[in-house]
Amino acid sequence: MTVAKIAYQGEPGANSHIACTKAYPGLDPMPCATFEDAMAAIEDGSAALGMIPIENSIAGRVADIHHLLPSAGLHIVAEYFLPIDFHLLGLKGVPLKGVTSVYSHVHALGQCRKVIRELGIAAHVTGDTAGSAREVAEWGDPARASIATRLAADIYGLDVLKADVGDEPHNTTRFVVLSKNARWAERSGSTITTFVFRVKNVPAALFKALGGFATNGVNMTKLESYMVEGQFTATQFLADVDGHPEEPALARALEELAFFCRELDILGVYPAHPYRIESQSAGAARSRGQS
Repeated sequence: MTVAKIAYQGEPGANSHIACTKAYPGLDPMPCATFEDAMAAIEDGSAALGMIPIENSIAGRVADIHHLLPSAGLHIVAEYFLPIDFHLLGLKGVPLKGVTSVYSHVHALGQCRKVIRELGIAAHVTGDTAGSAREVAEWGDPARASIATRLAADIYGLDVLKADVGDEPHNTTRFVVLSKNARWAERSGSTITTFVFRVKNVPAALFKALGGFATNGVNMTKLESYMVEGQFTATQFLADVDGHPEEPALARALEELAFFCRELDILGVYPAHPYRIESQSAGAARSRGQS
């Protein structure tokens, strides 16, 4: 029996909740307290899929995910890009000028510095954007507001005191969709391959390992490094490349990479989201215009 649920980290009304409803309207969003809980729900079958943020165009990578993904035993089957819209939420009927404090996740506060400074209000960090909206509703204090989504305002009965309070209009979060079972995309259309690897601890190992991607014309769109197991010499890398492992060019590049690696694990082969394709086309157009 298929479980028609998709797990996400956060409370109802979070951006991850919105991503679930937009990408998979036929699945029931399942809120989880932590990323570990969301991944455990996929692993034990409580949820069919998981919607997990991996990077943001302003805040950068979601560090916890880079550590959790390699050991989770799950597979990336899709990606989704969500434009992030933050709003200042308060109790119904409360005037904006009466607000003296605002509550939200640390990243949301950091991405809305201009309005916080403009209004001269004190910022307070909470664990979750949607959770801060729930707390403001529960406190019933007209001087307290939340920075969260419009969905959170609807769920917790708050008013939008000021819309679109983010500092940057291009604020976008990339999510990966996780499954217990591997499901590689077909070799048609634009495809992304995500993998993790550890190079051997020898001179120039990383340079030699990555050389195969250049010589085979494979575009690497992401390369992140981070230490594992508390060892300063044991560095793990997470990479995204354009292409499918069954395509000759990428197959040759991965074969060369494996020669210089202690470990190599493909986490997913999935279709490129339309947002990625549009962004790459726009970037190429700008480059041609500047040349």
